[in-house]
Amino acid sequence: MGEVVVSLRQIRRWESDTPPWPQDDYQRLLVHVLHLPVEQLGFKSPWSHATSAPPARQPAAAPGARYSAPALRSALPRPNSTSASQPPTIGADYAIVTQAHRRLYWSVAPATLHQAVTEHANLGLALLGETAGIARRILATALAESLLLAGRIQFFDLRQPAQAEPTYLRALQAAGDADDSLLGSAVLAHSAFIPGWAGLHEDAAERMTAARTYARRGPASAELLAWLDAVEAECLTRCGDHRAALALLRRAEDVLATGNQHGSPDWFTWFSPIRLAAFRGNTELLAGHLPQARTTLESVLDQLGATDGKQRVVVLGDLASVEAASGRPEAACERLEQALDQLAVTWYATGMDRVREARRALTPWQDQPEVERVDDRLYSWTAMLSSLQR
Repeated sequence: MGEVVVSLRQIRRWESDTPPWPQDDYQRLLVHVLHLPVEQLGFKSPWSHATSAPPARQPAAAPGARYSAPALRSALPRPNSTSASQPPTIGADYAIVTQAHRRLYWSVAPATLHQAVTEHANLGLALLGETAGIARRILATALAESLLLAGRIQFFDLRQPAQAEPTYLRALQAAGDADDSLLGSAVLAHSAFIPGWAGLHEDAAERMTAARTYARRGPASAELLAWLDAVEAECLTRCGDHRAALALLRRAEDVLATGNQHGSPDWFTWFSPIRLAAFRGNTELLAGHLPQARTTLESVLDQLGATDGKQRVVVLGDLASVEAASGRPEAACERLEQALDQLAVTWYATGMDRVREARRALTPWQDQPEVERVDDRLYSWTAMLSSLQR
């Protein structure tokens, strides 16, 4: 939780006979300081005024019906206000582990972390039915983030889109249970990658429309809005509409340059101006703008930090493709050697895909010694077994 400022006027409103329901950050602060649930501090939740129990919320349907998702195995449990057995701190306690997983993503082997994140999500699903009030909302928010992380690992790190689809659906349902529109937007945008990478433009566009709708309810930071443009641009790139993709990327750059007054959520850790430039470099490559792509990607490579190993593999793979398309096999192989060095440290299936794409572009030179040297590493016993196991 970032810095929360409480004014004297706000305190007076809370001390009134009919205090307004505090916003989420204030709720967490009050629970942390006073060690009591918000409902026991004199606040009445907006949903407590209903004369009858509302119907159970149904799981949100994933946009893009033609790109059907596997059935959800089980819905999130509904709270039972008369038998909430977990303490008021359960949500905050659960969120601590979720935040740790968020940081571990950048260095821990994907298969290992995925197992831990999945077990953590299963724990959250079990606890949700034993939790009520603000603790449930905090728990549901952390659960949605955990499920989103699990889906990201499945899709990007392990290249398992069929498994990622139902995981994103569970994440969207948890975000809805927490009433967190920004998390819902992030989940929907991630789910758009699945049809987008499969070349299903209409399905990806529908999911992006939903993601932008949720972002408007946020309110969303400039960074999150720019990322939505970048996601849609990548989907357009995969579907062959490079001109529209580049236009969206220019708009994203303008959004970042202008900014707005809203901060990004703590969980929004996967995007930055450098990563936006990486999106642009890939689109320029696929659009055939090779000199521009080389300039963009080399600039990105120079600016990547020490913890950006996964992004480094992707950029090196794209640079290798630029050099191959430019008829420079030696330079392409040099970039591929660097990418393979990084993959030995930080496995990333999406990065390996870019390496293989670049190697296919080197087919006209496959008998040259530098290409054969790359093949010796790409198809070594260790690399092949590791790749097939993952």
